Amino acid sequence: MIKTEIPIILASASPRRAELLKQAGFTFTVVPSETKESTTETTPVKIVEDLAFQKANEVYLRLKKEYADHDYMVLGADTLVSYDGEVLGKPKDKQEAFDMLKMLSDRTHQVFTGIAIILRTNAEKRTYLLNERTDVTFYPIHDYELRDYIATGDCLDKAGAYGIQGPFAVHIKEIKGDYNNVVGLPIAKLYQAIKG
Repeated sequence: MIKTEIPIILASASPRRAELLKQAGFTFTVVPSETKESTTETTPVKIVEDLAFQKANEVYLRLKKEYADHDYMVLGADTLVSYDGEVLGKPKDKQEAFDMLKMLSDRTHQVFTGIAIILRTNAEKRTYLLNERTDVTFYPIHDYELRDYIATGDCLDKAGAYGIQGPFAVHIKEIKGDYNNVVGLPIAKLYQAIKG
């Protein structure tokens, strides 16, 4: 159990991230970020770190008055999939989801998550940025299997158009790195960063 007197705020509406934090023993409040996600960064690591910071910072500033006399911590996170230099976020529609998954079939891609920790202690703001990379390899996937999966709707709110912890798990051949990073939050890296 993480022993901290500082209130922790998760700047994300992701139920998967909230579940990972709960499982790790964090006590926290969810305040989803309202920032419009946009970045000029071009590399996967910089993109996820920048977007995670934007989310955390928007919530940090919004809560500043409410926590005027208190220390607090805001956690922001962003995940993307990268394959062969192409960055894949959440698909806009089912056709884009199909195209993404077809491209990733029988290949290895990378999942990157950026975490921004914005901490207010003694009226001072400090920011920490972390990132994690995991390599994921899919088995070959038939078009009808892709269509069946896409019909579940599970693909639409996930980077790279799939969730590793749901029905798509049957298509995962190999993972090198942190499984939870693919779910959306490298919880062990986060825990190690803030436990001290």
